[in-house]
Amino acid sequence: MSILHFESDYLEGAHPLILQRLMQTNLEKTPGYGLDEYTAAAKAKIRAACACPDADVWLLEGGTQTNATVIDGLLRAYQGVIAAQTGHINVHEAGAIEASGHKVLALPHHDGKISAQDVRSYVAAFNADTSCEHEVAPGMVYISHPTEYGTLYTKEELTDLGTACRENGLPLYLDGARLGYGLAADTTGVTLQTIASLCDVFYIGGTKVGALFGEAVVVTKPSLLPHFFTIIKQHGALAAKGRILGIQFDTLFTDNLYRTISDNAVRLALKIRDSLKQKGFRFYIDSPTNQQFIIVENEQLRRLEQTVVCSIWEPYDSTHTVIRLATSWATKEEDVDELLKQF
Repeated sequence: MSILHFESDYLEGAHPLILQRLMQTNLEKTPGYGLDEYTAAAKAKIRAACACPDADVWLLEGGTQTNATVIDGLLRAYQGVIAAQTGHINVHEAGAIEASGHKVLALPHHDGKISAQDVRSYVAAFNADTSCEHEVAPGMVYISHPTEYGTLYTKEELTDLGTACRENGLPLYLDGARLGYGLAADTTGVTLQTIASLCDVFYIGGTKVGALFGEAVVVTKPSLLPHFFTIIKQHGALAAKGRILGIQFDTLFTDNLYRTISDNAVRLALKIRDSLKQKGFRFYIDSPTNQQFIIVENEQLRRLEQTVVCSIWEPYDSTHTVIRLATSWATKEEDVDELLKQF
């Protein structure tokens, strides 16, 4: 039996329709730097999907690059970014935010999320501190949806968080690296339109959801990021062959492809969840998306690793480990069926 890979959601290349369009357009000559017709079409479709006709849309190549560029663009030199302790920018981006001169101001998380009250309390404590001028000022709030734990903000939570941010003059930025899988879940009522109405900036992840690479940054309040084209260039994030990004997102946002392929990942992840629950396995956290976190005995994990590649998340106790199984847009039903036989 071949090894089964469930360690991540960006193992495969790209959806066949994207590859087909890239081949069809390969020898065309177009302007560079995202000034081509394909990028323009992609931006128009994204604005329409978000019901945000006045938004700026920018296409960048990767998630860490996107986070570092957006956050540096939004913050003044003396400001930091509020995020959950478990937030991607705090734990999995190799200090990219700090390397740009900004501190991550980490707050306790609740199932991977931060709350409006946490933000209010942090800002109030900062403002009440008589030595606050010697400290890093909170300048924005970063969240991800889904979170690192596969959890989702409810519409109410996102609304409250947006309100807290506006009360304190903090832009709200949502990392959507896995946004397609969040939109495919049916538990929160959060849509693209919801996100666009409540967040100042967010990005729609393509790298993990069907593209070869690429993330689409949506700036719902363009005045927050003036001269962003230049900022992107300064960060080495401006693709000369920008049409490669444009074609991918134009394809993903044609005929609802982005949502359709995300549905596949979530459906198969929930199949894994429900089947393992029936077998008596415990779950570290309740995730409605494509990431599932299972508590397994260490001895069983050693056997499992002979046939399955998964992410080792963290020790649970002296005899158990939390593992993560991730599905993607390209996961096959037969691979899930074979996976379940290994437990």
